[in-house]
Order: sequence, then structure tokens, then C-alpha cells
Amino acid sequence: PPAVVAARTGFSPQPAAPKIRVGLDNFAVRAMAWKAPELIDYAAALMCDTLLISDLDALGGLDDGHLRGLRRRADAVGIGLYLGSWSICPTSKTFRPTWGTAEEHLRLGIRVSKTLGSPVFRVVLGNMEDRKSPGGIRARMADTLAVLKACRHDALAAGVRIALENHAGDMHSWELRELIDQAGHDFVGANQDSGNAVWTLEDPRDVLETLGPVTLCSSLRDSMVWETPDGAAVQWTACGEGLTDWKAYAARWRELCPQVPIMIETISGGPRMFPYKKPEFWAHYDKRPDKLAKFEALAKRGRPIPAFKAPAGPDGKKAQQDFQKSEIEKSIAYLRREIGLGVRT
Repeated sequence: PPAVVAARTGFSPQPAAPKIRVGLDNFAVRAMAWKAPELIDYAAALMCDTLLISDLDALGGLDDGHLRGLRRRADAVGIGLYLGSWSICPTSKTFRPTWGTAEEHLRLGIRVSKTLGSPVFRVVLGNMEDRKSPGGIRARMADTLAVLKACRHDALAAGVRIALENHAGDMHSWELRELIDQAGHDFVGANQDSGNAVWTLEDPRDVLETLGPVTLCSSLRDSMVWETPDGAAVQWTACGEGLTDWKAYAARWRELCPQVPIMIETISGGPRMFPYKKPEFWAHYDKRPDKLAKFEALAKRGRPIPAFKAPAGPDGKKAQQDFQKSEIEKSIAYLRREIGLGVRT
């Protein structure tokens, strides 16, 4: 016991660092089309601590009685619920008025998050196509900032913080950090996505340094990156099958945002090409040589890997479902076994 050790040696051993919780983002198993009850049960079966339900439709209803029932179900199996949705930028090419205006969407998410017991509501600006829109990504950032500020009082009153993601190549990590700083850390932070980091030609470890101090939530995955004649190819993978040094990554995560769970969103499949060696590529991206050098160093360590494509015909859906479940299941198992994540035993 620590007290005995202290008496005999004259020094008190340091207490063990608390474990980082581990979980999954339901988009990892999107082909299953599960609703919240099935997702909660699946997360529990994988020995997860948390579950990010990243779209409102998956809840199966938004009335308070139904939501309180989901919360009780999650509590019963020890799953902490996190909630998310999609674009709150009214001028993004990805914005859809499914939930009303951008402000109505955000206020709805805040209300539902509070009832579910989610500490955050995960949202996005858009995707890489917004970089090519009138005014570029800076104009879309300004529009998003206006929506956030309009809903600040609602978020603070509910005790729910807004976790804005670096999503699908929309913002570089430094652009997202700037937006969060402008909005205010009292109610806005980051949903950090390590896979999306490589879509803005960044090293996920470097993105962790930028966003870690303001991270509230996560949707992480591994990536393989390799050089091509015109630039680089990126293919997302299961954890442990890409270039991420998860031991080092988790150690730094523990220093920067230890209370935030590492939640995995595997989206494996085929490669995406980034012809950044062509001058025209940089018309829509912010070229920072020091950041690009770290991405290029990553690509030099990588290699091409096989792509997955579900077969055509009636067997395709089952193959896609089996593949998605395999990718998330081996990722969670790897992080628990090899990296020591998770609080369950």
C-alpha cells in the first residue's frame, strides 16, 4: 500500500494516471442502420465506456420521455452518451434544413443533449467543397461563428458545450482553433478527428498539439498515407493498421485532454488522392511549409494498401456491414489490449 511504501522509503509513490475512456462513433457502423438502443447494446458488448451518436435520426425520436429512456438504458450498462449532428453553417454546401434554420438546429441539439446527459453537442461546418465557395472557408467560418454566438446563452444555460469538428477537409486545425477562440472557450471546443486531419495535409499528431487543449469530444481513426507522383494518397484504416503511433498519441492525449474519451470512427475503404504538388491545388488551401513538411514525412513512411469494395448484388450490403463491424471491433480491441485504454475490466 502507498502508506507502507512511504513509511519504509521516505517517499510517496505517484498515483497511477487515470485511464482514458474509450468508445465508438456510430458512423463506424452506419451500414447497420441501427437506432440508439441497438447502438447502446453494441457499445456495451465491445466493452466501451462511451458512445457518440453523431446524427439525430439515430435516436429514433426527440421527445423528452423517449430521450430519458435512452439515458436510463445507457446508464444501466455503463455507457456515457455523447450526441452530435451535422452542419450548422447556413451557407455551407452541406447544410440541410432538416432541423430548421442553422440556429434552430443548434438549439435543438442543445436541448436534446441536455436531456440525454451528453456534455457536448458535436457539429460541423461542412466539407472541403466549402473552401471553393464564394469568399472561401473564411466566409463560411464567419457565418458559423455568427450562429454559435446567437446560441451562446442557450448552451450556457443548458450546461452543454458545442464541439465543432475539423470535418472532411473543411478547416485546417489552425483555422478551427481560431474559430473556437473567437467563439469563446466557455461554450465551444473541438471534436477532434484524426482521420480528417490528413485531408487537410496535416500530421494528426501535430493537429493534436493545436486542438488538444480545446478538445471536448473525438472521432478518431488510423490512416495510411503514401507518396504519389502528384502528391499523396490517403486511406483510412482500423487502429493499429496505419501510421499512428497510438502509444505516443494516447500519452500526449492524456497530457492535453485526459477527461475526453478517445472514440473511434472507422471509415475504411479506398484511397483519396491529394495532388498538392500541382500549383492549382493551393488555390483553396492555406500552404504552411512547416505543417506540410510534417505531413510529407508521414507520407514517406507509408505504403499503398489494398482497398475494400463491397461486391455488387444482394451480397453487397451484408459484406459492407461485416466489414464495418470488423474494422471497429478490431480497433477497440487493439486500443484496449495494446494501448491500455478503457476503464472497464
